[in-house]
Amino acid sequence: MTYDTVVFDNDGVLVGRTRFDVLREATGETFAQLGVSDPDPDHVEDMTIGATPQQVNAVCDTYGFEPAEFWRIRDGTVSGAQQDEARAGRKTPYGDIDTLADLDVATGIVSSNQQETVDFLLDHFDLGGHFDTAYGREATVESLTLRKPNPHYIERALADLDADSALYVGDNESDIEAAHNAGIDSAFIRRPHRSDWDLNVWPTWDIDSLDRLHDICG
Repeated sequence: MTYDTVVFDNDGVLVGRTRFDVLREATGETFAQLGVSDPDPDHVEDMTIGATPQQVNAVCDTYGFEPAEFWRIRDGTVSGAQQDEARAGRKTPYGDIDTLADLDVATGIVSSNQQETVDFLLDHFDLGGHFDTAYGREATVESLTLRKPNPHYIERALADLDADSALYVGDNESDIEAAHNAGIDSAFIRRPHRSDWDLNVWPTWDIDSLDRLHDICG
């Protein structure tokens, strides 16, 4: 099989992941900005990773927040924390990312992170020239339903790239499921945080470096 298009997840694939405690602290700052200095730690945790619209609405009901405003502030605060991590050198691209410069296919990014964060990282690390399109999530509660394994943003990227035969590269099972839902092949990349991960899904390829893509793409 050869591919004319490769789309990548961002965090944990192209750049390092952000530590959970950094994200949790930023989420706690959201509550503080809205006048709640001592929120329930479980509510902060729920709003840090994997929040659903139903959870957002429930938490906002508890504190009298307006959900759209709360989530807009939360996404902005969490994005700002990730940008600070990049500026401080604690969130950096993986060493093999330069191999993409001579990968002879159309390329894109689809991340469940904020669009603001994706755009910043591409600019800060001067990576924009590697990719023909890049999608993150809008800072809305509704966007939470469009995260992977929903193929929504992958399908938008494939349309942008006029893809005929595409591959999606990720480091989470939801990435593999999203690729399947979009009807395309997938590659699971075993970065250090996934080196011994037991998969419950079946990617088309199991790789340990972006360098492998040169062979895979023919």
